[in-house]
Amino acid sequence: MSSTLLTSGGDPIAVHLHQSDGDPAEPRPTVIVTGSWLTVKEQMADHYAAALAARGYLAVTFDYAGFGASGGVLRQTEIPARKIADLGAVVRFVRSLSAAAPGGPGLLAICASAQYGLTALAAGLPIGSFASVAGWFHDTRSVAAFYGGADGVAARLARADAAARRFAAQGELPTVPAYAPGDDRAGMFIEMDYYANPERGAVPAWRNQMTEPTWAHWLTFDGLSPAAAVSAPAVFVHSDGCVFPDHVRSVAAAMPGQPAVVWGDGEQTDYYDRPAAVGFALDAVDEHFRSTLGGSR
Repeated sequence: MSSTLLTSGGDPIAVHLHQSDGDPAEPRPTVIVTGSWLTVKEQMADHYAAALAARGYLAVTFDYAGFGASGGVLRQTEIPARKIADLGAVVRFVRSLSAAAPGGPGLLAICASAQYGLTALAAGLPIGSFASVAGWFHDTRSVAAFYGGADGVAARLARADAAARRFAAQGELPTVPAYAPGDDRAGMFIEMDYYANPERGAVPAWRNQMTEPTWAHWLTFDGLSPAAAVSAPAVFVHSDGCVFPDHVRSVAAAMPGQPAVVWGDGEQTDYYDRPAAVGFALDAVDEHFRSTLGGSR
């Protein structure tokens, strides 16, 4: 694995390039891998990228602006529009690489980044092939169920407004936990071993922090309607134990390209790092990219 930097909107973006041994200039099918909200590349993205590199791909991961090793103000703030712009910058960078085979890059998006990838594709981002693993796709109405319904959403939006006003007046942007079981101010407040366990997702590069203006962006984002405008080859790997299984089915059905839907077993975070779920997903993703991306292995 090697590291580099590029810029997006003036912000430095930290990038990892994963590839197996061999001529580093040899064209290979190339896949950008992105992870869940509030995460860094060293979590699920690098996990999948290393496995793809072992299968002969050039796999690219990065930290979105405001997270991890990347620059950017409003740190630890989930802003879908900013993340979509950063993805565009990484795509342009990857398309400039000699080692990136024609026909790509592909995008493997895990959890929440799948809805950002879908939105970017609908806006014309030049991605040759798309794969969603345990994809999270929501709109305001559906995401409310995770946060206590309309009242819970209203309370969080009020906290977001107060935090934004405080930042405008005082330049201060305090944080709450990204993950804290039982704390309804946290981004994720149900028990999830992935974010609690240093052997899984609680890695040193990850900061367990979120700013409250995040709610104004996260709770109002529409990750469902872009599907009708996406015709790129696609595969969705999911299970009934993952989030929003009906949304995955409806998103796939709305896409004119008739994407493949591959149904497995396991819970949402199993698809972040558990060998059985990840292996199942990788087999499906590899088969999909093998048939839709240029280059040979």
